[in-house]
Amino acid sequence: MNPILIVVLVALGLGALLLVGGYLKAPPDTAYIITGLGKKRILIGKAGWRMPFFTRVDKLSLRVMQVDVKTSEAVPTNEFINVTVDGVANVKVSSDPELLKRASESLLNLRQPELVALVTQVLEGNMREIVGSVGLKEMVQDRQGVAKKITENVVPDMEKLGIDVVNFNIQNFKDAAGTIENMGIDNVEQIRKNAQIAKANAQRDISIATANAQQEANAVRVEAEKKIAEQDAELAVQQADMKVRSETKRAEADAAYSIQQENQRKTIEVTRANADIARKEKEAELAEKEIALKERQLDAEIRKKADALKYQMEKEAEAELIKQQREAEADKYRALQAAEAKKAEAEALRYMMEQEAAGIRAKGLAEAEAIEKKAEAQKKMGEASVLEMYLTALPEVVKNAAAPLSQTDRIVMYGDGNSTKLVKDVMNSTNQIMEGMKESTGVDLGALLAGLVGGKLASGAPAAEETKTQE
Repeated sequence: MNPILIVVLVALGLGALLLVGGYLKAPPDTAYIITGLGKKRILIGKAGWRMPFFTRVDKLSLRVMQVDVKTSEAVPTNEFINVTVDGVANVKVSSDPELLKRASESLLNLRQPELVALVTQVLEGNMREIVGSVGLKEMVQDRQGVAKKITENVVPDMEKLGIDVVNFNIQNFKDAAGTIENMGIDNVEQIRKNAQIAKANAQRDISIATANAQQEANAVRVEAEKKIAEQDAELAVQQADMKVRSETKRAEADAAYSIQQENQRKTIEVTRANADIARKEKEAELAEKEIALKERQLDAEIRKKADALKYQMEKEAEAELIKQQREAEADKYRALQAAEAKKAEAEALRYMMEQEAAGIRAKGLAEAEAIEKKAEAQKKMGEASVLEMYLTALPEVVKNAAAPLSQTDRIVMYGDGNSTKLVKDVMNSTNQIMEGMKESTGVDLGALLAGLVGGKLASGAPAAEETKTQE
């Protein structure tokens, strides 16, 4: 990079740093005091610039401060009456350039409590000086004037410090001997005395004025009564004259009233007759209008009812037609549903019969196969096997033959041998079953039993005889 460019950039950076670091903007209630490089500048409520590192900036508040000023001990007046004074002052650092310059030399970097203590000492000294030069009565009666004297006396000392006195007021005076209170009592008594004197003079003037007023009132009353009597007499004469004229006028008025009343009666009768005629004409006209109105109302009501009846009949016919159409559609739908249900039922019945036939066919085939296999086994086993099978099944056959009797709650039999006959009937049923088996299978159970027993007896006889011979 070019060395000249580097130097230029560094210079610009330092210049910007100095410009930003040296910029100042003072608020209107604070004085910025810039010192250094052999000169001093003050900024109040405006912006400025200072040279960093070479100048110093100090701040001095221009706000108003309230200072309570009290005499630490009693101060004698010019009448040698010891009093204590309590006042309050509002002060601030002056904005005047000359006074601000003094303040920057004497008050800079002082904390506010220190500044208030300094101002309090100056104000108390001047207040003691003024209190010692005036009398107690002047102090009490002209408090504002005393405060003004104190302010005028303290301003030169405050200007030396660069401080403006905004205002000063005396709050209270006190004296240990009660002189101020006694002065008040004396004034009160003097005022009371003057008031009583004024009251007595006023009462005297009132009495004199009352007597004069009564005398004048009496004279006025006599004169008034005299005038009243004269006026009463004159009034009586005038009243008599007026009564005569009034009676005359009344008679004339009565006659005129009678004539006028008669004329009015005639006018009223004529008017009443005309009114009756007009009223009757109006009534007749009104009756005709009412008849026409009733005719129109009846015509409108009949027409309205006819239209309503026609509309109702049309709607009822329309509703009946719709009802019949819907019923026909419903009957058609129900017929279709019934046909479909019958068709489904027939299909289900056909399927069930097919399944049942298939089951029967399978069962028959199975039974035939079992019988065939059983016949082959019996053929191999011979008559003994057949006989054994029949004997095994015989109890079940007898049980089934007697089964209907077990379902009967009570059996009543007449004649001899009731139980014997019952057993005989059961055995007959068994014989009938065996006969049926013989006819269906071709096997004679009785013959088989006879042959079997006969064979066994024939084979057992020689053995018996041999046993007997040996004995």
